Amino acid sequence: MQTEWKPVWAEMIKAVKKEVIPAVGCTEPVSLALAAAIAARRLGKPAEKIEARVSANLMKNGMGVMVPGTGMPGLYIAAAVGALGGDPDGQLEVLKRLTPEQVEAGKKMVAEERVHLAVAEVPNVLYAEARVFSGPDWVRVCIADEHTRVVRIEQNGEEIYQRQEQATDDDNTAYSLVGIGARDVYDFATQAPLTRIGFIREAARLNDAMADEGMKGGYGLHIGATLKRQSEEGFLADSLVTRIVMRTTAASDARMGGASLPAMTNSGSGNQGIVATVPVSVLAAALSADEERLTRALLLSHMMAIYIHGKLPKLSALCAVSTAAMGAAAGMAWLLRQDFDTVSMAISNMVGDLVGMICDGASNSCAMKVSTAAAAACKSVLMALEGTRVTGYEGIVADDVDRSIANVGELACKGMVQTDDQILQIMLNKV
Repeated sequence: MQTEWKPVWAEMIKAVKKEVIPAVGCTEPVSLALAAAIAARRLGKPAEKIEARVSANLMKNGMGVMVPGTGMPGLYIAAAVGALGGDPDGQLEVLKRLTPEQVEAGKKMVAEERVHLAVAEVPNVLYAEARVFSGPDWVRVCIADEHTRVVRIEQNGEEIYQRQEQATDDDNTAYSLVGIGARDVYDFATQAPLTRIGFIREAARLNDAMADEGMKGGYGLHIGATLKRQSEEGFLADSLVTRIVMRTTAASDARMGGASLPAMTNSGSGNQGIVATVPVSVLAAALSADEERLTRALLLSHMMAIYIHGKLPKLSALCAVSTAAMGAAAGMAWLLRQDFDTVSMAISNMVGDLVGMICDGASNSCAMKVSTAAAAACKSVLMALEGTRVTGYEGIVADDVDRSIANVGELACKGMVQTDDQILQIMLNKV
């Protein structure tokens, strides 16, 4: 019997297609690189100097993370190589085709202090602006609110483009999740026609490849490779949970350590995409799950992560791999026991465990947080399989899973604002 199509499913398909997309490199420096690339194309002359301004949160997330293909961290090199070799039509894959010559030219520009960077006093949590100069001529491109959303272009003081406040995204990308709950997400992932949702398997292909790359041990803090060695030496058990944590962490090692491979993102973050993908993929392989089970588990994980992240600011003091891991817990719980109660309990256990882990900027140490989140998701699922959950009497967890999720959003939106300011001040003082 064919399941009746529900209109809200079309909105969720739009959401997944918009929020689960490939990116090469951490999306905050990539956003600045994209602004620089668009400005350089409009300028039409070799870039000689760049003046960049970014929001405080984007500064926090871009200061210490490696830029793919450059061997250098930070926003300075991202702006430089974006202007000198970025693909202005590449969106989050703007740096995918950098040549060694362009990278060297970017390093020279940074070394000669021809890239200037400052914090922009703007209300936008996510904001990147690049003013690219060639002689007296310049072009300024501003991106706001989303990593690829251009809101203003100026050339030599003349306004070329201004996004109107009332403007909305094209109909094929705009979506609304107003009124949906966790049960709606579950029904969508488990009942929608397979022919309409098979695209999500690309997330497993990309992020599994990133995990393979990270397992080589040449990136970041090489945590995944370290866990593998410790497993081989008997310090860690060679268990399914160990393999889930190891491969998920290895993928983050590679991404944060500058691998030039694309990661499939979730809600604007490669690490969130990795956490929503790899645990589900590893478990599905261990269970010899068929293509349909893998597809539906991946979709449940990613769409649940999108639903939960929709309660949070785009960037905040709350490390959002914890909310992505709630999606992973949902996907893994469904693979092991196909019922909503088990999925709901797994999410509630995550809310009672990991919420509150801070985001102190994108860097190699993000893989540590990814490791913690993947392990917590496994623990939450194992508890749910035993019928155990954190109850509504405890902490910010409520009896209703959607209320628990809303509480996470309130914590991030209201309770951690001062925390965010303090984190940035500590980081800037170190510099």
